[in-house]
Amino acid sequence: MLKVGVLGAGHLGKIHLKLLQQSNKYELVGFYDPSEENTKKVSNEFSYRSFNTIDELIDAVDVVDIVTPTLSHFECAKLSIDKGCHIFIEKPITNTVQEAEAILTLASQKNIKGQVGHVERFNPAFTAVKDMISSPMFIESHRLAEFNPRGTDVPVVLDLMIHDIDIILSVVKSTVKNIHASGVSVISNTPDIANARIEFENGCVANLTASRISMKNMRKSRFFQKDAYISVDFLEKKSEVVKMKDVPKNPDEFAMILQNAEGEKKQIYFSNPLIKSNNAILDELESFADAIENNIKPVVTLQQGTNALRIAQQIIDCFK
Repeated sequence: MLKVGVLGAGHLGKIHLKLLQQSNKYELVGFYDPSEENTKKVSNEFSYRSFNTIDELIDAVDVVDIVTPTLSHFECAKLSIDKGCHIFIEKPITNTVQEAEAILTLASQKNIKGQVGHVERFNPAFTAVKDMISSPMFIESHRLAEFNPRGTDVPVVLDLMIHDIDIILSVVKSTVKNIHASGVSVISNTPDIANARIEFENGCVANLTASRISMKNMRKSRFFQKDAYISVDFLEKKSEVVKMKDVPKNPDEFAMILQNAEGEKKQIYFSNPLIKSNNAILDELESFADAIENNIKPVVTLQQGTNALRIAQQIIDCFK
């Protein structure tokens, strides 16, 4: 079993601690949090071992799970890599692209594995259909959330939209050509609502909307490709696949058939893939353990986390 320690015991950090303690792939050694008050509270409530310094924790583990505020990701990752520890690091990978690239270089030099916490890759609604998404040419994503002060220290692009940026980059096998975006600050000092249009070299276009001041929560993406439409509801954990195929010689009397201007007929088939219930955070953490133990590439690499951050930053730059 891999010895793991958690940096940061806030809302998400406590979730990671609980899941790592349950996992049969890790041995949870303990955690470090700079807040003495929070450290005492978490230690007393859950009996997790607390460390006095970051260095003490890193020296005691094989894997460091970084669940600290984004501003400290770089320093925590650098310390961990320097001491030979593999790193799981929450999204966004770092505060700046330059920091992310430095982590990439350092991890490569030290032969360290790293995974970024883009948890939607493990959402069962997405994993059920990801292999069906092939060469999409139009993508539309909406990620709306009710206001929560937690997370407003960064623009909504880094808080919410980056999830969809990562998903889109994982299915579109092409480089980004153009980005157009706009954002508005309503409550926070950084944009609370944003829209972005990403154009790829292969002609694919992705339209993304993110808001943290919505009256309702929504996390939906739709993928359009030749002869197919795929819908993913990340919140409700539902997927729908609509395919168009040539009409058979003897179609069912209830078949839905469309005819285009050229007279070609297509039959529409609807399906709802089986969604297997899971804990996406536990799955991403355990997939990283598998990557380390089997010396294989993590599901969400440091490079992919850097790519998502780079596009997010380009979107934010459009606001200026």
